Amino acid sequence: MPVSSSLFSGLWIPLVTPFGAAGQVDHAALAALVRDLCGRGVAGFVPCGSTGEAAALTAEEQLAVLDTTLASASGLPVVMGVGGYRLAGVLDALQAACTRPVAGVLVAAPYYIRPSQDGLRAWFRALADASRVPLVLYDIPYRTGVRLELSTLLALAEHPRIVALKDCGGDAAKTAALIADGRLAVLAGEDAQIFGSVAAGAAGAIAASAHLHTERFARVIALLRDGALQEARTLWQPLLPWVQAVFEEPNPGPIKGLLAQAGRMSGTLRAPMTPASGALLQRLLSRP
Repeated sequence: MPVSSSLFSGLWIPLVTPFGAAGQVDHAALAALVRDLCGRGVAGFVPCGSTGEAAALTAEEQLAVLDTTLASASGLPVVMGVGGYRLAGVLDALQAACTRPVAGVLVAAPYYIRPSQDGLRAWFRALADASRVPLVLYDIPYRTGVRLELSTLLALAEHPRIVALKDCGGDAAKTAALIADGRLAVLAGEDAQIFGSVAAGAAGAIAASAHLHTERFARVIALLRDGALQEARTLWQPLLPWVQAVFEEPNPGPIKGLLAQAGRMSGTLRAPMTPASGALLQRLLSRP
């Protein structure tokens, strides 16, 4: 039977992964972060995405991060990031995630390989066939090197377990066509495009910058979905320059730096990621 896409709406947080001074995952800081965000209008959490530095985590660390998130999420749904470029390995990671009570998995195209659209359809169908939970597709060509074309996404929407899309494709016409089609819940993945996407009918957003100012992001999305355009615009316009500044340096450096300034975790990142500059952090702290 088809899986409902209605769960995948509102504001989702793609969690950073805190590290301790010795570089190990700081599970206490992660648990505290998740518990704090639970009361701020968040619809769900996505651990082990690109914001969570998943590529720098071992498979064991990724599952431990998932377990901490699930234990701290107060019943809110959790979608696990699963990625890679070797199908057997990604299938193993998906099956491991499915041993936990996850609401779904977030899966991108295999990076580096740059397959054809036929290859992408086969890739995602193989994962969906093997999964017991819904798939949220992740269209992010500037990380994977390959676009998910509209025809490919519409074909994949026929699969009963492919129900949503994290949209970082940068193609407004494709986004509009997917919203109009209605089979995939479209979640804005580019934070600066949240307002436009949700105003056009997207279901919500997966937004790294919403680690901060979380209630405001959640409120903007809720107002837009209720048709309160002017009130939503009033909240969004002063927030947008801050959102744009957060991504002036590689994510999640600025977000982690801001959380460290607030005393909520270390600002440590794993190589080759580097901390955000002091100048950018000071600028971000002064607004919105």
